[in-house]
Amino acid sequence: MARARREGDAVIGAGLLALDPKPDERPAPSHSAAGEDTRIAFGKFVKLMRRRRGFSMEELAQTADLDASELLVIEDDVHYVPEPRTVFKLAQTFEVSQRRLMQLAGLVVANDADFRQEAVRFAARSEAVHKLTPEENSALEAFVAILSEQEPKRVK
Repeated sequence: MARARREGDAVIGAGLLALDPKPDERPAPSHSAAGEDTRIAFGKFVKLMRRRRGFSMEELAQTADLDASELLVIEDDVHYVPEPRTVFKLAQTFEVSQRRLMQLAGLVVANDADFRQEAVRFAARSEAVHKLTPEENSALEAFVAILSEQEPKRVK
């Protein structure tokens, strides 16, 4: 405390704050092609699942305990990287794998080329219409099955 008083009005930090002087700012997201491809699919997935369940933006926000403005950004901005809590809540609400949804949102690197390819295929087949077309519903079903797959257990 004595050393802190000698510093006067200077900002003093310790622990995590000393390492991250601006804790509210997140690192800039990677703008790799693979990351943007999966984030496009992430936004489309959230929008289609919301529509499939008949939720308005506000109803999904209330059900998932999220902020409606963040859901709006997720659906419309491919550069936005959501908070891990948001993706966790969406995975719970939509009953899909949290790990896969984290990969889709760009929070975890997906080294699985097939997964990235399926994400791009899903995003390309999805179109914003008032009601899900049979093709969109089929694409969504196939993608939900992929997101719901259990990761094989690793042998140590």
